[in-house]
Amino acid sequence: MTYQAFLFLLLCNLLWAGNFVFGKILIDEFSPMWITFLRWLIACSILLPIAVRYEKLSFDKMKKILKNSWMILTCMGISGGILFNVFTYSALQFTTPTNGTLMFSLTPAITMIVSFFIWKEKISILQFAGLSVSFLGVVTLLTGGNIMQVFYMEFNRGDLLMIGADVCWMIYAFLCKKSDTIPPVTAITLSSLIAVVIMLPFLIMQPLPIHQVSAMGFNGILYIGLFASVCAFVLWNFSVRTVGASIANLTVNLIPVYTAMITLLMGGVITGVQLWGGGMVILGLLLTSQKRTDSIAIYVSTPDVDISKTAEKCPHCAN
Repeated sequence: MTYQAFLFLLLCNLLWAGNFVFGKILIDEFSPMWITFLRWLIACSILLPIAVRYEKLSFDKMKKILKNSWMILTCMGISGGILFNVFTYSALQFTTPTNGTLMFSLTPAITMIVSFFIWKEKISILQFAGLSVSFLGVVTLLTGGNIMQVFYMEFNRGDLLMIGADVCWMIYAFLCKKSDTIPPVTAITLSSLIAVVIMLPFLIMQPLPIHQVSAMGFNGILYIGLFASVCAFVLWNFSVRTVGASIANLTVNLIPVYTAMITLLMGGVITGVQLWGGGMVILGLLLTSQKRTDSIAIYVSTPDVDISKTAEKCPHCAN
């Protein structure tokens, strides 16, 4: 079952890599707000029947959940449903999918740093080493093998927007803990529906030029709504329940590798440096999947909070 979960994680991150590639294409035909709106409108139309069928979501149950948890679901919808996606698609106007996926891969590192300084948390030395190796592989991909170049790079507007997306995603992940009493499909469905409603007034100010949408644009919207949202979420949800979110979250470093592969399939070129960087990412993931009793810990005078356990209670966190 564990091997099946890791296989699902590989496929899940492949689908999310496609979201960045298609997002770069779609941004020429849709505004970031319209891409986000259509993505979750399609996803909700599929997730809602799934929640009704497998999580017994009735109208009365929905009203009760919204009455008790509307604030948390609204914050989840704004941070993860709207802002994360708007930041991401806006970033793709100014940066490449590879750069975008690199900046998104910073999320586990940012979360680890925040958790290290704010909460008392134990971090496996081997997991820390694995995270470092995989991140180094991502930097290798970005800099073309000249790692020292990272200190002299000028980050463009797209890279800065992706940092904003990372922060929104981290906030969304922490908010998920507050909704751990709500079934996962139901939680993401309701938070996404709230996001769709919130976006409606903004769409009035950005009319959709439907007559200018190409076949590629139409297919791209269907892809991110169906595969990058619904299918990826289902695979992610199963995997987190099996291996835990602390391990599953680290596999997002595979997204830049997949992006490079998709680039090759679309007529681009993959260099030896990209292969080397991808190998480092995979090695780092293998290291982080190993369990060790040795750990790095920091103790501060705050409530005892274990982020890994917090994340495992949040199987509905998805990209």
